[in-house]
Amino acid sequence: MLNALSPCVECVMNRTILLLVIMLTSLFCGCASQAPEPAQDLHAYFHDQHFSPANGLPSADELFDLPDEAVVSLKRELMRSKSFLQQNNVMMHEWLANYINAADGGFRYADNVTRLASDTFNDREGNCLSLVVLTAALAEEIGVKVEFQEIGIPPVWDRQGGFYLVNGHINLKLLPQDNGNVFNISTRSIQIDFLPERAMQGYKKQRVNKSTVISMFYNNIAAEALVDGDYDRAYGLLKLALAEQSHFLPALNTLAVLYRYKGLSSQAEALYQYTLRVNPEDMNALNNYAIMLSAQDRLDEWADVHKVLELARIRNPYYYYGMAQQAYFDKDYQDALLWYKRAIAKADYRHEFYFGLSRTYWVTGDEMRAQQSLKKALSLTTDGQHKRRYQSKLHAMSSH
Repeated sequence: MLNALSPCVECVMNRTILLLVIMLTSLFCGCASQAPEPAQDLHAYFHDQHFSPANGLPSADELFDLPDEAVVSLKRELMRSKSFLQQNNVMMHEWLANYINAADGGFRYADNVTRLASDTFNDREGNCLSLVVLTAALAEEIGVKVEFQEIGIPPVWDRQGGFYLVNGHINLKLLPQDNGNVFNISTRSIQIDFLPERAMQGYKKQRVNKSTVISMFYNNIAAEALVDGDYDRAYGLLKLALAEQSHFLPALNTLAVLYRYKGLSSQAEALYQYTLRVNPEDMNALNNYAIMLSAQDRLDEWADVHKVLELARIRNPYYYYGMAQQAYFDKDYQDALLWYKRAIAKADYRHEFYFGLSRTYWVTGDEMRAQQSLKKALSLTTDGQHKRRYQSKLHAMSSH
């Protein structure tokens, strides 16, 4: 996890960095059920007097609601396929997987904002949590059962504004219908995975229920509201997340971060301490609590949590990226190359790491590797502004 206390990271970012957990990606693998946990009374940790009520917060049902035209389209296509299903012994969950057509782009993965099912259907794209919610909504309309799974893969790091967002991972399976005593050879469940180029196998998975998915969704859009500076909306959404799952630690962490940004330091600390009583090794809470202790010059307490975080820091690609950036600006180019390569070894999917590597190669006179690295950065980015920037620089390199 991110060690946001690292001086090199802070000088690059020029502001304190906090960790949020946000579910943006989707992967699949092997089998453990979510253990039920008792609801906790969090009344003492809510502070409504510091926030104004936010309007237009979606209900849990609205997250999965489909527009009428989506339901009509779905059922019309199903009716058209009825004879084919019967003649070819195709089960409903197989038909739905084909309708969604995840492998061939029926709905497009877009790693950006989290959308309601209705918006995802209309836009034909969304991040993986959005697409999982849409798939579950479509499945419910035609009586197909689903199973949600959270995947324990290494964290995918993203950065928005003054926050690092730690992207979590979730997918779902479409389950075959129970036909009683009727034997059907096609009884396998079908994995639905919208994350391009990362269909990983072998990671531990945990089955999660719909209530947890709802909490994930609320935490996602609360984190997005927090990044946008809409604190009242973020607070309302986090209360909804915790009403669904009072033990959902990512939402507790996000709420503590929100309190910190509102200047409610004692309330944030109480929530960090509560979260760490629930799970003493929750790295996001430890990280953000350490930031608070450091800012308050409580160095002995900071040292206690920092011991745990130090090991986590070396697994964070942005730690190496921050070191690389600092070395580049200090004109220690060979060190910069070393740090950029280490960042890429940890997260080879981040275009900015390759861009940093490219410009460092360029100033050292290695024009071939500079162009190769910039082409890699261009292939990885999905942002139009970055694409234009990289294309322009590639053209300049070629014309050099």
